[in-house]
Amino acid sequence: MNAIVLAVGIMVTLSMLRVSVVLALILSAIIGGVYAGMPVASIVEEFNDGLGSGAPIALALATLGAFAVALSRAGIATYISSRMLNLVGSHDSPRNIEKTKWGIYLLLVLISVASGTIVPVHIAFIPLLIPPMLLVFNKMELDRRIIACVICFGIVAKYMVFPVGYGAIYLNDILVYSINEAGGDLGFSITRDMAPQAMIIPVVGMLVGLLVAILFTYRKKRAYSDTPIKAEEEKEEKEKPLQPLQKILILAAIVSTLVVQVVTGSMVFGGMVGFSILALSGVMKWSEQDTIFDNGMRMMAMVGFIMVAAAGFAAVMRATGEVPLLVQQAVELIGDSRALAALSMLLVGLIITMGIGSSFSTVPIIAAIFVPLGLEYGFSAMAIIALIGTAGALGDAGSPVSDSTLGPTAGLNVDRQHDHIWDTVVPTFIHFNIPLIIFGWIAAMVL
Repeated sequence: MNAIVLAVGIMVTLSMLRVSVVLALILSAIIGGVYAGMPVASIVEEFNDGLGSGAPIALALATLGAFAVALSRAGIATYISSRMLNLVGSHDSPRNIEKTKWGIYLLLVLISVASGTIVPVHIAFIPLLIPPMLLVFNKMELDRRIIACVICFGIVAKYMVFPVGYGAIYLNDILVYSINEAGGDLGFSITRDMAPQAMIIPVVGMLVGLLVAILFTYRKKRAYSDTPIKAEEEKEEKEKPLQPLQKILILAAIVSTLVVQVVTGSMVFGGMVGFSILALSGVMKWSEQDTIFDNGMRMMAMVGFIMVAAAGFAAVMRATGEVPLLVQQAVELIGDSRALAALSMLLVGLIITMGIGSSFSTVPIIAAIFVPLGLEYGFSAMAIIALIGTAGALGDAGSPVSDSTLGPTAGLNVDRQHDHIWDTVVPTFIHFNIPLIIFGWIAAMVL
């Protein structure tokens, strides 16, 4: 068995057995490294070196968490949740409840898309917006697994097709750049306008999976207890009405965060600029800045720790040298069939991304191998983009260590009634990864 397949299998199995995800990552990295013939000392060294590459992600999440908490002082999350409570309470007929559900789904998709484009707080909005809405979900007996799928769809789909914010980073700076880098010596290159077009069919697959989850899999009512939730920001004094200048500065903070993040490519600097402008707006007291920043960091701490550990795991997997071997083994099985070649490339991407937990980190690894392989099998430029882009996104939705699954859990499990693996990871894996494989394969064959 390939060492990467073994390590990812162990990590996923341990996580499903409710072992701590961080511990599962460490144990599976050690086992995978030893199986590949690496000395334990080398495994530890590679893992420690990899932790450093995860530090910017953790710092970015902490900074965006602080920015999101500061932004919440404007009362956005409270306003949305209270409006929904009033809507449900005043329209409690089955037909109106059903309309309200679809309104919630659409709203959460739009907010999730906006979180990586217009208001670049990434997943930091989830622990702020979702907890106040849990009472709404409980009243409607809404299965939270649907909410996990809805949010995950918005987070992943946005960067696959919209070349703005995180999408600009994924499509332009990572996908297009990695493909051109890998194809340079082969005389193969692509343009930026090709990437969003090539990814439309795979995203349609995700949409189909989301509709299946809503209309069939989790459509039945599910009862939850109304557990009181007291968020950190609720300990502060009651929010005051915003002044016109404050509204302008809040808008300026949002725009500045997006612009700085796009220009510098750094979520850390974008979050810091946004937080600084909000501090000047008077939304929070000057003396409260330290407390609010700490609250934001604590809110995202567990997600950050897991992603740092995932970076260490990824470093060990790369050090085994078995990524090319995994592709070679797949090629030996498929022979000359283009259809099987496309399927194998997608499955290899799924395995790698499940372990790394980030499509952003997966694409540079697989592009160097998939570009020459795709050209050898006669795939078009658009098909190669679809294969690599989908193979990178595969597993992001269904990985225990992906921010696309950790984020929804952080908001839905504040009352300890939503399990990360069985209520977020498994549902998103089934409803997004399977359609992505099918529609990614279709894209490779028709483009």
